[in-house]
Amino acid sequence: MELIDFLRQTNAEVRELLNERLAIPGEPYPYPESVFTEVIMQHMYDVGMTFEPVVCHFDAKVGNTNVRMSGYAMSDELDQLDLFVSLYSDVDEIVTVTTSEAAKVADYCLRFVSKCAEKKLAKQMDDSSEAFLLAQAIEENYSNLEQIRVYVLTDRVLNAKSKQFQSREIQGKTIKLEVMDVERLYRHLSEGKPRDELTVNFEEVAGGPLPCVWVPGQMSEYDYAMTVIPGEALRFIYDKYGSRILEANVRSFLSVTGKVNKGIRDTLRNEPERFMAYNNGLVIVADEVHLGRAADGSPGITWLKGMQIVNGGQTSASLYFTQKKYNDVDLSRVRIPAKLIVLRASKSQDEEKLIADISRYANSQNAVKQSDFAANHPLHVTLENHAQSTYCPDGVGRWFYERAAGSYKVMIEREGTTPAKQKNLKASMPPARKITKPDMAKYLNIYALKPHLVSLGAQNNFQKFMESVSAYRWPSGEELPTLSDYKSLVAQAILFNTTQKIIRTKYKAFQANITVYTLAIIFLKLGSKMNFNSIWENQSISHSFQQLITSLSEEVHSALHKSANERMVSEWAKKEECWKIIQEVNYSSALFVITAPEVKNIKD
Repeated sequence: MELIDFLRQTNAEVRELLNERLAIPGEPYPYPESVFTEVIMQHMYDVGMTFEPVVCHFDAKVGNTNVRMSGYAMSDELDQLDLFVSLYSDVDEIVTVTTSEAAKVADYCLRFVSKCAEKKLAKQMDDSSEAFLLAQAIEENYSNLEQIRVYVLTDRVLNAKSKQFQSREIQGKTIKLEVMDVERLYRHLSEGKPRDELTVNFEEVAGGPLPCVWVPGQMSEYDYAMTVIPGEALRFIYDKYGSRILEANVRSFLSVTGKVNKGIRDTLRNEPERFMAYNNGLVIVADEVHLGRAADGSPGITWLKGMQIVNGGQTSASLYFTQKKYNDVDLSRVRIPAKLIVLRASKSQDEEKLIADISRYANSQNAVKQSDFAANHPLHVTLENHAQSTYCPDGVGRWFYERAAGSYKVMIEREGTTPAKQKNLKASMPPARKITKPDMAKYLNIYALKPHLVSLGAQNNFQKFMESVSAYRWPSGEELPTLSDYKSLVAQAILFNTTQKIIRTKYKAFQANITVYTLAIIFLKLGSKMNFNSIWENQSISHSFQQLITSLSEEVHSALHKSANERMVSEWAKKEECWKIIQEVNYSSALFVITAPEVKNIKD
């Protein structure tokens, strides 16, 4: 797929979502820019570039300045914040955007940050605004934020060599500014290697090539080297590239937070010259290497292209955050041992598998759960097999279980060899019928009455689910899903998607939390009386059951806000205490006295 095809496919996805929502009665007008924001943020989340994203539109004049934002994502620890602002043109041809135009939009979003840092924004906002509670949260928590990034999202191509602007300082915090244009997104998604755009020149960051022991892989798929990286150089690399340098790490680079490992911190502060003796070091993979000569004439690593730290993310982040917090830390006395693997695989699939295996085994000395490598777990293989062999009741359509990230897209491209075939494939298996591994964990944990875990975000909830999967039993009583269990899972997906659409029409903010908690209360009250087989047979939710969802959501919405006591609902919903309170609320009993095909017999 070429860039132009990817652009057209992306904007077609936006239009398809627009048309779908326009067809829903009562749905607020879905502004194209907001839908575009949702699609791109989700893509960024899928490749691990940001946290669980939330569409949150704000566009107003505050004082004499224009302030604008399209969405945000925040770490679970509330110490890292990503803000997004969109520049959407709905084009089907490659169109450039100038640096000045992108920078102007970035400034609008920067003002949102600066007004919050000055504690001047929330008091000027309508408290019904979907951005009001976010502004409050930033104002209250600004001093604790360790990383703030502003992304300009656009379907055009930035007319500049770098996709990054110069960082800004606001109230003592460094704000990183980046552009996610359609070209950069294309590289991430189509090549599957976001590391491609990272080139680290050690002559620039370390003052010269890194001395190394070089072992060429004459009969293998990689070359090998042992080297040592100066502490200041590693800090600079993390500062420049941030989490992107860790994107191939099996732990997911987003798990590296500003919480510095105490042992690393104390060594850096008290015994920096012993850091190399105490630390296990880094494992680095790269696509290309350039060898030169170190100062002593030995082989030296001049630059690396596609550099990724697959083991040692906590070390890298800790160096950065320790010096940021303690100015007296002298990194010039710190050295970090590193093992370098330069990839030589001819096929991209072989290369990606090798990286995954390197990351897996390099991290095996630590407490890495097998859920990190879950794609080949029998649970997911079984669900994929059911999906591939089971047609919907109409005998035409099927659902798709995405065992490996991106496999739905690969299937469409591989089997849809002509535009007509692609159209037919998408008609029989539309994106709305795709269930990912995190989706599966979300549906099952809602049914298991664990909405607080689901509210942790897709990846965290998935990990929680997989950590206890050995003890999980499906409704059939089996360890692995039977065909009946698979159909029940699909029914839960249909119920979730329907509920999500209803909630979206009614509430401006915290739609995900209201959706999850509303369904959890339904399962709490109805339990085994749910007739998932009926949902599978109809592939839809009846009008009477949709009315139950609509009415109950109002009471859940009220309970969440009241119990949050002015805290951000999205953060409050992550706590088990929240769920304990919400399930004890005295909901209208009449809501559950309904006649609907989704309920077997509420009188039993």
